[in-house]
Amino acid sequence: MTAFDAGTEFDRQVQTLVDRGYPALAGITESAFRDVLAPLREPVLARAAASAPPAEGRVPFLLVVTRALVPLEASVPSTTLAGKKAPGVIERFYAPGELERFVSLEELALPAGEAYVVFDVERGEEFCDVVPLDALAAVAERGRTPLTMEEGIAFITQYPQALAKNKCFSLAGTRFGDRRVPALWISKGAPKLGWCWEGNPHTWLGMASAGGRSS
Repeated sequence: MTAFDAGTEFDRQVQTLVDRGYPALAGITESAFRDVLAPLREPVLARAAASAPPAEGRVPFLLVVTRALVPLEASVPSTTLAGKKAPGVIERFYAPGELERFVSLEELALPAGEAYVVFDVERGEEFCDVVPLDALAAVAERGRTPLTMEEGIAFITQYPQALAKNKCFSLAGTRFGDRRVPALWISKGAPKLGWCWEGNPHTWLGMASAGGRSS
């Protein structure tokens, strides 16, 4: 097995965000943007140094930029599929202004601040064709939690290949308070942020989850 260098991977993820234009999207300089992420290196090295290397559908950690720094309307179009150029899109069935009213579940106790780290991320394709509510229960039984919108965007920003045909995923860590569950899937050769009903299974839609978070 190839050794995993958490420090090198941290630097790669920071550079990827810079290359995707995140400083401009945040309205700050590249130097200031790097300063926001710099404190996250320590928890990454402390927790991810002994991790297995990234594999299909599972990665040791992700740097998550929250909507407090970069709005979802800006971060989604910065994503692409592996080997493609078409920018990510937001499902038109989100009503104007509604997207910001989808918020992270309180029980996730997300780290404060404009950026944080999420660890041990899985896209959860084993939950394809499973009712989302049942998938959530299975995730909780394993001591894991569902990914949020921002975490899902971070996943496909850093690992575009994670979003693949028949291996798309729900982001049930962000909800509106109704039966809708946000999800990322593929549409017309690009990532799409949409939603599905919590009681409806889809053969191509799993449940992404994480092992922990830190700031």
